[in-house]
Amino acid sequence: MTRSTTPRNLGSKLARYIEALEKQGVDVTPDASSSHLHNGIDTPLPPADLHGSYTNNRPLPTEGITERQAWIVGSGIAGLSAAFFLIRDGHMPASNITFLEEQDIEGGSLDGAGNAEDGYIVRGGREMEMTYQNFWDVFSEIPALELPAPFTVLDEYRIVNDADKNWSKARLLENQGQIKDFSTMDLTRRQQLEVIRLLLARKEDLDDITVEQWFSEGFLNTNFYTLWRTMFAFQNWHSVLEMKLYMHRFLHLMDGLNDMTSLVFPKYNQYDSFVRPLMIWLKDQGVNIQYDMTVTDLDMDMDTGDGSRAVKSIQCHGGDGDKTFNVGARDLVFVTTGSMTEDTAYGDDDNAPRLKDSNEAGQGSGWQLWRNLAEKSEVFGRPEKFCGDIPGSTWESVTLTCKPSPLMDKLKELSVNDPYSGFTATGGIITFTDSSWLMSFTCNRQPHFPDQPDDVIVLWTYALLMDKPGDYVNKPMPECSGREVLIEMCYHLGLTDHLDEILAATKTRIALMPYITSQFMPRARGDRPQVVPEGCTNLAFMGQFVETHNDVVFTLESSVRTARIGVYSLLGINKQVPDIYPGQYDIRRLLRATRTLNSNEAFLGEGILRRLLGGTYFENILPLGPDEDPADLHKSGLFDNQLQAIRRLVEENHTLDEAKGWVQGILDKLRGRG
Repeated sequence: MTRSTTPRNLGSKLARYIEALEKQGVDVTPDASSSHLHNGIDTPLPPADLHGSYTNNRPLPTEGITERQAWIVGSGIAGLSAAFFLIRDGHMPASNITFLEEQDIEGGSLDGAGNAEDGYIVRGGREMEMTYQNFWDVFSEIPALELPAPFTVLDEYRIVNDADKNWSKARLLENQGQIKDFSTMDLTRRQQLEVIRLLLARKEDLDDITVEQWFSEGFLNTNFYTLWRTMFAFQNWHSVLEMKLYMHRFLHLMDGLNDMTSLVFPKYNQYDSFVRPLMIWLKDQGVNIQYDMTVTDLDMDMDTGDGSRAVKSIQCHGGDGDKTFNVGARDLVFVTTGSMTEDTAYGDDDNAPRLKDSNEAGQGSGWQLWRNLAEKSEVFGRPEKFCGDIPGSTWESVTLTCKPSPLMDKLKELSVNDPYSGFTATGGIITFTDSSWLMSFTCNRQPHFPDQPDDVIVLWTYALLMDKPGDYVNKPMPECSGREVLIEMCYHLGLTDHLDEILAATKTRIALMPYITSQFMPRARGDRPQVVPEGCTNLAFMGQFVETHNDVVFTLESSVRTARIGVYSLLGINKQVPDIYPGQYDIRRLLRATRTLNSNEAFLGEGILRRLLGGTYFENILPLGPDEDPADLHKSGLFDNQLQAIRRLVEENHTLDEAKGWVQGILDKLRGRG
């Protein structure tokens, strides 16, 4: 059945409201961090960061949508999501949507391939959590892989994770396989203040500042930073602004950082879990996809008198030679700028990976397309800030396909369940804290691939420090073959007496990625373009290298969010994309995070809060210590001790005015004014 493209015809009895809404206009990307929350006649729309069913309304179609075409450059999760939102919320016929994909398979950086004989490979994995509003919105409508209709991918995901809680019992290792205490964040009071100071800092004041420029050397050696950098792949020379955004975005998960209880994982690898079902749905809807099609440039009309910029054609190169696709004024173009996994070099058991010999970084097609666009106007950003320092953005991963061996026996010791059981194994990465490479490995639920034999386990390992010799294999990781990487890993597990048996039972496949953390490189305002750059009438950017108000990069959610913003903005859809989950404004989360950062001990003032709120309706906002139960909130010991401490503080400062001055001095230092 053909759908009408006239909103007022669809809702004739609502015509007066539809007309009023069109006149009102909608800010597609509201910013919760720049507005003061209140209710009034000036707030007809929901709060910027409201999450819930009320924000799941389906918008009316844009006038003339059935006559418009959409071109999507790249079929990673951002591109696939753009097509989803064009169809569901934009009401565009799927047959009007065309993907231009450089590879011979969709998925982009969300890959997963191989077999048990040759070895499986995944270049990277994505740690996930429950508040990915846009991501879960998509997969709440995509048919499930292993359940019948009407069940969805989200339904399957919930069954697996609700029944099998994720956690880690061996997050940090040292001394060749010994579990290191990771129960606390190991932060001194001064180091805690460094974190608070970063949370208080304005985003505008953090341009081009690195993590090591902000934090003290002592902070960089704490449990907190080890857990943080290995979980998110942060380096000391990366952007402290991005680290700040991560802290705000995931503050509600702070007390699950050490043991991974804050995470949820799919049953299979990311390609089979997400890309495959979404692409099946899109193809069933009727989208077009042209594989082996490299987009080299966009021909744009840049000389209009009103400052607008419009794509006129798409320049491509395919197996049949050069091609040009004409783009109408009302057609749409969505481009994934840059690439984290472009120019990946591969290795195996016997061969180390070799990066492409290039005189200049960023020569791959994804980066070159962005470079070509950036030369047309500064509104398209500065790609060289992200692709211009390969040593600073490189790390390597190795996928291990394992038959039974002493390595699997050691894995059982470090896992919360038998890895062969299908339940959570390591619960996320395990890091060797005394590894010169800062090496980590993980075992997700098995099988990791649908066709994986019962006696095979797939492990994944990576390291952050690329330029240091190994502790057993005396070479930097990128110079090692797969077997040598496996030997180094076995050394840190205390398994060097069993190397021959382990090597015989294990296949390795290496991925050395020169841009894998390029999205974290230090940046300033204007380095990343807006999703819809200034003046653009039919072009939107997506992925990990575009600007958003408060969201972070290197997540599935950020890819989906940018795609959704692009669709809503170009089509003028009267619907908002919710801002990030507001956990940073939840007093319960703030108190819980404060105690977590204080090694799970009572923080200054907690005793007073307990005296005020204990035994009242609001006592549930108070955090409990590791060995406490709710009845302990009514005890006076903590209050008395902290009251005495405050009295001593005032007495030492002689007068109340001096005490106020002392407190103000602390606040000024935190805000960077001292």
